[in-house]
Amino acid sequence: VQLQASGGGSVQTGDSLRLSCAASGRAFSRDSVGWFRQTPGKEREFVAAIARGGDFPFYGDSVKVRFSISRDGAKNTVTLQMNSLKPEDTAVYYCAVSQSTLWGTALTRASNYDYWGQGTQVTVSS
Repeated sequence: VQLQASGGGSVQTGDSLRLSCAASGRAFSRDSVGWFRQTPGKEREFVAAIARGGDFPFYGDSVKVRFSISRDGAKNTVTLQMNSLKPEDTAVYYCAVSQSTLWGTALTRASNYDYWGQGTQVTVSS
């Protein structure tokens, strides 16, 4: 499985960005897919995830209401729509896939994911 994350960039506070994660070698609909972010010197932080076999989103507390995750089965992609961006959203964003059936807090643990994309930089300036 290869994952390709794209859509990052440099924006200002309050702007929006849409990140996309494309998969090759596997159908996303069979997997739990998550987005995580990381800044230098910090652990990878859970952002959002969508559970395997369904469209049940789960969000980190810091992005609830502002971010939205969705799955496009036809394009085999998972999208993270990020609205009302803040400087503290600045990070490298990674998409990840788990072949396990994850629910609830299990979706938030990076160790539960099997494959990772290369990351895309998001920079939000004030």
